[in-house]
Amino acid sequence: MQNLRIPGPTPCPPEVLAAMGRQMINHRGSEFAEIIKDVTVKMKHVFQTKNELMLLTGSGTAGLEAAVVNMLSPGDTVLGVAIGVFGERFAKIAQTFGANVIPLNFEHGKAADPALMKEALDANPQIKAVLVTHNETSTGVTNDLAAISKIVKGAGKLLLVDCISSLGSLNVPVDELGIDVAISGSQKGWMVPPGMAMISVSETGWQAYAQAKMPRFYWDLGKAKAGLEKGQTPWTPNVSVVFAFQVALEMMLKEGINNIFTRHARIGKFTREGVKSLGLTLLADEKFASNTVTSVVADRGLDAKKLNKIMKEEFDIVLAGGQGPLEGKIFRIGHLGMVNEKDIQAVFDGLKVALPKAGFVK
Repeated sequence: MQNLRIPGPTPCPPEVLAAMGRQMINHRGSEFAEIIKDVTVKMKHVFQTKNELMLLTGSGTAGLEAAVVNMLSPGDTVLGVAIGVFGERFAKIAQTFGANVIPLNFEHGKAADPALMKEALDANPQIKAVLVTHNETSTGVTNDLAAISKIVKGAGKLLLVDCISSLGSLNVPVDELGIDVAISGSQKGWMVPPGMAMISVSETGWQAYAQAKMPRFYWDLGKAKAGLEKGQTPWTPNVSVVFAFQVALEMMLKEGINNIFTRHARIGKFTREGVKSLGLTLLADEKFASNTVTSVVADRGLDAKKLNKIMKEEFDIVLAGGQGPLEGKIFRIGHLGMVNEKDIQAVFDGLKVALPKAGFVK
């Protein structure tokens, strides 16, 4: 079987794939109502939230757009904190819908500095919301969400967080951190195929929703909330992915969410140590290195694109390349969801052979 080592979509357990093969049922019927209720309750446990949580049929980016258009009005000022391409995307969505975005961009490989965020908030009291990515897969960096939350909530601002690649793999206590809108995506640590975004909204978030004027229809969270009260979604959902979620969540809760967090931390460290042992350089500041994906600098003559081609053709191992300004400058190893040390050791075994062929000089 192919060793898919990208930060999403991730490999799915056989039980999850089998669940997706079920025959369709009535998405307005009682059977589906019971399933979506079960999925929502279990997902709240992983989100560590008592807030309303809704499933949206769409990608993680759909969840980002939903967060923006349900919380903001054209002309609202927001602080867009970016440490990579996904943080920049979040800000771009807000800008597209008419928000006045104050960008606060950090060097790729570095985490956001809460002190600089505080300076920006102090200098711009008109800011209504802060947009931030928790786990930036384009660079392999995880922001200090606790420190960021303290600054943002201390200033009385809305906190909208892209947790697409962290929820389900890393510890994200949504309620404890005061996150007003938390977004995740099915294709990451949840061990489910792409097709659904998941979004939780706090009481403060719903108050913002009541005042928000950005255009919304398909992504209207009020409609999603009303549908969920009847055990439905407002529009036809990705029924097969909901089936998959029911099985995957059962597996996750059986493992235990704290055990999941510990496993990802262990494998993250294992990956970084293995990368360094090969003489390679990590892009991410190790203090903030992600436990879901490791970004590796293509230096010392290494052709990253050639390396990924060799790994695929000779070892059936799929690694990720760089994105945006990092294209061709790094390669990335995904280690989230259904993953263990054996999967990562196979990557190292392949790299030992492939690196010299791709020009790397140790």
